[in-house]
Amino acid sequence: MKRTTQHVMLIALISAVLSWALLGCGGSDGGTLPEEEAGEEGVGIIFLHHSTGGVIWEGGVASWIDDYNVTQGTEYRVEERAYPGDGYPWQNYPYDYWNLWVEHAGDRRYKKQDTLEILSRDFDVVVWKHCFPVSGVQPDTGSPDVSSDTKSVENYRVQYEALKAKMHEFPDTQFIVWTGAALVAGATDEGQAQRAQAFFEWVKGTWDEPGDNIYLWDFWQLETEGGLYLLDEYAAGPTDSHPNGDFAQRVAPLFAQRIVDVIEGRGDAGSLTGE
Repeated sequence: MKRTTQHVMLIALISAVLSWALLGCGGSDGGTLPEEEAGEEGVGIIFLHHSTGGVIWEGGVASWIDDYNVTQGTEYRVEERAYPGDGYPWQNYPYDYWNLWVEHAGDRRYKKQDTLEILSRDFDVVVWKHCFPVSGVQPDTGSPDVSSDTKSVENYRVQYEALKAKMHEFPDTQFIVWTGAALVAGATDEGQAQRAQAFFEWVKGTWDEPGDNIYLWDFWQLETEGGLYLLDEYAAGPTDSHPNGDFAQRVAPLFAQRIVDVIEGRGDAGSLTGE
């Protein structure tokens, strides 16, 4: 009888120790997983784009990241999405990001589009850009309006300031913003091109701040090489401002490198073009 009692007590003690161990490892009480387990899913990256971004993506962004993971032992998971997509007009200009992420912020989708609250919950890195009509910039009126969809420097600036403040609400999410896709000379005029260049120079020189969670990829520089227009040799055609496949294959690795630089803490120190 004495041995039976001791046996029962031993079983109870073992059960108590096991229960404590399970709780300590994040068992049924929903506790935090150990660090090595919590990081097993890697870094999730979403690339929001329309047609120009799609061309660059097809240049080999995903395969470059896959190769990097193999050689460096990382787990960076990148995916792309047409955004805004079905349910919203096919427009991804400063007004539209302001409309989706600031004006209609919250945990509910707006016109079938994820808000920044949703995107920042689902991804560690959010990359967003504008398609080339963003560079068809009209003259200022002297009355900037954050809620206007008119493409002007004054409106772009107030929309970008509001977007920066919104992104700062998610300090655990890193954001990469492309400078604008340029237009070919045959699809614009000098005034529009100068205003577009001025805006993206302001983005790089004033709007972007070191030390925060927002970084740039200088797509404008790669397309124009410092000029006003998408260079003809990089364009799909004389009046078609989509980049061509050769250009996409050249710069896709630079885009992927820029993503990696940001993830690995070189966002403020590395090249804005990834070169």
